[in-house]
Parts: sequence; structure tokens; C-alpha cells
Amino acid sequence: MNAPAKSPLPFDPALSNESLAVLAPPPTILPGESVERYYVMREAILSDIAPASALEWLVAMDVVELSWEIERYRILRHKLLERYRERAIERCLSRIDLPEISSEFGEAASREIRRNALEWQTDPQAAIEIEARLAAYGVDQQAINAETLVQAREFFLLFQALIDAAQMRRACLLRDLTFQRTHRRPGRNREIRLSRVD
Repeated sequence: MNAPAKSPLPFDPALSNESLAVLAPPPTILPGESVERYYVMREAILSDIAPASALEWLVAMDVVELSWEIERYRILRHKLLERYRERAIERCLSRIDLPEISSEFGEAASREIRRNALEWQTDPQAAIEIEARLAAYGVDQQAINAETLVQAREFFLLFQALIDAAQMRRACLLRDLTFQRTHRRPGRNREIRLSRVD
């Protein structure tokens, strides 16, 4: 005959950081990312969720990782747009310059336009001159932004899908955690919310 199962010992929140920190995976930091920023984010999220068991700790760490992924995708998306903005400048310059150049000089002109677009990104004085030249032909910053998005649309949509998927997974984890706390732990009815900013 089986003996009745013993009640588990109550979880001691004071020990959570020390005893459960072994469950936290090492941060997956890419070159150029800040490990200090990761730890600030992790501590803020763990403080907000306040995991009260090993399973809650694991869920909280998943929320940390998903939050870090979301931030990473946003930064990469921004870098991608910066790169495609250079291409948009090149494209706008091509529309202005190439029609006036004979076909025999087209290749050389394209190389020069490419060089100008690179200078636009690396040389502030060249950028001022190029933007003034574009503006003289009616190409303002909004037109450049539109051209940038047209050029980068596939990758932009890819990063947006990655961000949306990670946000959805994070929201599901938080919803499940809130449900478990509400229905399985009498007297604890605290919802967890993280702000969503695109």
C-alpha cells in the first residue's frame, strides 16, 4: 500500500535567485550586443514576474529570452533599413543622373553614383550636398523613406514576422502563467503584464 504523498515544502522566494539561477541559460549575445543590457532586462523581468517555483522560473527565463529576441530583431530591422536607405539614395540618384548620360558612359556613371551613395552614408558633408541635390529634383526624406521600404520590403516583412511570433509566444507564456497562478494557487491573483512597443 502506498503512503500518502508528502506536501512539498513551500518555495522560499529568498532562495530563488541563488538556488534557481543554475536554471538560467547563459545569455546568447551576438557581437555588438551588450551583455550588461541583457542582464538589466533579465533582472527587470524576473522582478516583475517574481517566479515562485522552479517551473515559474523556467517560464520567466523563456520570457526573458523572447524579450531579448524581440529587441534584437528590432535593432537588426533598423540596421537593415539603414543599409537599404543607402540603396534608395543610389536609386534616386540614378533616376536623376542616368537619363542625361549616353549609354557608352552608363557603366562609369553607375559606379560614380554607387560611390556617391556610399559617401552619403560615411561623409556628413557629402550627405548634405547629395540631399540638397535630391531635394532640388523633388526627392525629399519621405520619398527616400518610401524607396527604402520598397527596396527592403521582403526582409522588413521577415523581421516583422519574427517580432510578431516572439511577441505572441511571450504573451502566451504570460497568459498561461497568470492562469496557473489564478487557478492553482489560492489567494494569488496577480496578472503579469509587459508593455508592447513596436
